[in-house]
Amino acid sequence: PGRARRPLLSQLFQPLNLQVGGEAGWEGRAGDPLCRSQKLMLQGGLIHPSSPGCYYYLPPTVRAMEKLIKVIDEEMQAAGGQKLNMPSLSSAELWRASGRWEQMGTELFRLADRHGKDYCLGPTHEEAVTELVAAHSNLSYKQLPLRLYQVTRKFRDEPKPRFGLLRSREFYMKDMYTFDASEEAARQTYDLVCDAYCSLFNRLGLPFVKVRAATGNIGGTVSHEFQLPADVGEDRLMLCPDGHFAANVETLNGEQTSCPTCRTKLTRTRGIEVGHTFYLGTKYSSVSNAVFYSPENKPQLAEMGCYGLGVTRILAASIEVLSTEDSIRWPSLIAPYQLCFIPPKRGSKEEEEGAAQLERVYDDLAEALPHLAGDSVLDDRTQLTIGKRLKDANKLGYPYVVIAGKRICEDPPVFEVWNQNAGEVLFLTKEGVIELMSKVQVP
Repeated sequence: PGRARRPLLSQLFQPLNLQVGGEAGWEGRAGDPLCRSQKLMLQGGLIHPSSPGCYYYLPPTVRAMEKLIKVIDEEMQAAGGQKLNMPSLSSAELWRASGRWEQMGTELFRLADRHGKDYCLGPTHEEAVTELVAAHSNLSYKQLPLRLYQVTRKFRDEPKPRFGLLRSREFYMKDMYTFDASEEAARQTYDLVCDAYCSLFNRLGLPFVKVRAATGNIGGTVSHEFQLPADVGEDRLMLCPDGHFAANVETLNGEQTSCPTCRTKLTRTRGIEVGHTFYLGTKYSSVSNAVFYSPENKPQLAEMGCYGLGVTRILAASIEVLSTEDSIRWPSLIAPYQLCFIPPKRGSKEEEEGAAQLERVYDDLAEALPHLAGDSVLDDRTQLTIGKRLKDANKLGYPYVVIAGKRICEDPPVFEVWNQNAGEVLFLTKEGVIELMSKVQVP
């Protein structure tokens, strides 16, 4: 209702430490290495350490995360996903039945309630979702496939959390669990969800690889990881330069050094795992007796798959692989704000005219492109030079920066526009700015 309220940079809760270069004062223990994304997110006021492996996500990060979740929702729902929410607190009985209470060891955060009943904070929800589906014992084959997913906080008692949101103890994850009537149908679902992951990473413009992976303590018979190649990655990958083959080293025997398809020598690289898919078969449905009724009205165990995306890890990993050493670059689709306006310096001869013209372009933009109205911020620190504010805007990674500079007093007024991701500077009238911004996509 009424005019869109423009966020002012001075009023955003984003404590900037853009001048801090070193590690001093960031993490508890001095000497712990900081990776690029962690350093940039701390300097840019995007996260703040709380305890080892736990962070406050500040408002710009929450904006980026909510946009990312919207894109994930679009992809999951296009693949037939239905969104639900499961408790973080999970009964030990469920985990004992599947054998994972012992198997997961110290990775589980465990607690007992006042009645002495054991629980864990869920790092993943295979047991819980299977129990939920099993509780609805009159499930018919006509209701399958079921593709249930959630986006929630997860907990893992990492022995050595490091690299900010890349390896933390509390994090956000999208986890989907699928129930099919046959192995063939479950494998079709598996391919469908893998394609949805590829579509997601392509939309974000992230340079991912899908690699063969070990099933670990989730289990099942087929597994793939979606990896962003990066020096700080904890996974070691072997890739065919021509794209025929890709695997996590842990799945290979030591001798394999050439591509099984084209015999080319495999290259080694490191990667950050941002997604993981598993075909589970009946590993969990057999424990909880999650059955459906076949066309012959006979109970049959559902064939399952599970599919994870690290939501907060994707945010940090995308900053890790797209940014420079001192400037954040976001996938433009999920940047917290698309646009930063920089008015003239206080006391300059352009001050009055520049402020009025920026006001006008903002109002016209909000009218022409209402979806961008809340996606721009005004750097109102007019005691600073335009150059200083532009440098900060560059470090914070706004995809577009619109400056009312020297040419704002021309007829017609001309704005200086920085398209950060393309690395170009344009000089545009108000109409030109609106046309440029009309091509910008937001979820």
